[in-house]
Amino acid sequence: MRAIIVGGGKVGYYLLKTLKERGHEATLIEKDIRICRKIAEELGVDVVCGDGTDLDLLRESGISETEVIAAVTGKDEENLVVCKMAKIDFGVNKTIARINNPKNRHIFKALGVDKTVCSTEVIANLIEWELESTRLKVVQTFSMGEVLLAEAEIDEGSKWTGARIEELELPQECVVVSVTRDEKVLFPRGSTVINAGDKIMILTKLDKMKLMQKSIFKD
Repeated sequence: MRAIIVGGGKVGYYLLKTLKERGHEATLIEKDIRICRKIAEELGVDVVCGDGTDLDLLRESGISETEVIAAVTGKDEENLVVCKMAKIDFGVNKTIARINNPKNRHIFKALGVDKTVCSTEVIANLIEWELESTRLKVVQTFSMGEVLLAEAEIDEGSKWTGARIEELELPQECVVVSVTRDEKVLFPRGSTVINAGDKIMILTKLDKMKLMQKSIFKD
């Protein structure tokens, strides 16, 4: 995979580092010459110094052969412009934009940006959930915070106690991944019976968490 990253802050730096470590071809574009030199020296890669909204610079950086462009500068408007140019002028298949203001997410989507990443929104949502719930815990997040791995400890009063996996009324986009029983991990089938004391791992979405909790617990 070939990617272009616009923005050499912490997000851009670690994104470039991760992609390189995974064997992908990635180019970073950054305005600040000092940051360019530092990243080039530390990671041993070529960094393009310039404005990521410059058509000629994007062309020279090989955007025509790029599959994905990620605009991760600290300015929402700049990230939007980069993604729109990549789509309209160069036909880039996938565009990803960092947004700092959660209110801008709908604007980016409406204007054709494929994916948006808002750490502010992800963290706020997770904090809100943790404050509201003590029974369904978030263990890990995926897909930019949209998908969650959650853990539920089943007690005697749970709706799931004594039920088979195939009998569970799960909300859409929710999957039981594993059952931990007596410190042993089970990969459940439809016939697996859930016991009190089991710890259940569930793959779900943040907006399904309340429904998930209601399906497991009586109150």
